[in-house]
Amino acid sequence: MKRMKTLLVIVAFLGTILAAQAQRRTVVKVYPKYGTVVTTISSPTIVVHNSNNFYYADGVWYKPRGRKYVVCAAPRGVIVNTLPRGSKVVYVNGRRLYKYRGVWYKRTGRQYVVVTV
Repeated sequence: MKRMKTLLVIVAFLGTILAAQAQRRTVVKVYPKYGTVVTTISSPTIVVHNSNNFYYADGVWYKPRGRKYVVCAAPRGVIVNTLPRGSKVVYVNGRRLYKYRGVWYKRTGRQYVVVTV
């Protein structure tokens, strides 16, 4: 009987641990592919490059098309003030660069320029 109670306590304890683990949530961020058309952008920054407006939000670049926006590649040479969260520092041929979702940035002063590698 005592062994049965001990076994039940152990099973109950393991059950609570597993239940606590199951309640943790993993957030997966899904980014749109190039060419995807969206109607709204959440908190965009407007960046003017070569007389063209680009919208930049959470590491994704957009070009305006009428009242909608098209996901596009980052224009080479464009300057941004901040990098998106999650960007990684990478050294390429002795140069310190930053990479986020396939876009490479180089620090110039307090800003970052999109470069090709």
